[in-house]
Amino acid sequence: MVVDDEQDVQFLFEQRFRRELRQNRISLYFTLSAEDALEQLQNNKSECLSLILTDINMPGMNGLELLKIIKENFPHLKVFVITAYNDENNYQTAQQYGADDYITKPIEFNKLKEKILNS
Repeated sequence: MVVDDEQDVQFLFEQRFRRELRQNRISLYFTLSAEDALEQLQNNKSECLSLILTDINMPGMNGLELLKIIKENFPHLKVFVITAYNDENNYQTAQQYGADDYITKPIEFNKLKEKILNS
């Protein structure tokens, strides 16, 4: 699941992962807010997910708050935090809350593919 308030992120991920999607190596789900992501997880979506990619800066609940809630309630899910700002405080908070990875934008999609396919 990709959690990002920017709608164009869905198109970008679908383009960058089109081969893997066509080959059914991965499935992608998208939500535009942390609140919507939590609602999806609470409605049994967590059973078919293995990884959440969440942006940090979003209106309402931010990605770090989402990370903390996911790790407390769905500990089997991996969470990769994505940010445009390489901020040491956010990095430390993400580590403290149990982030499985911390990725700065611009995303290096070849590295991200490798991490997703090997997770």
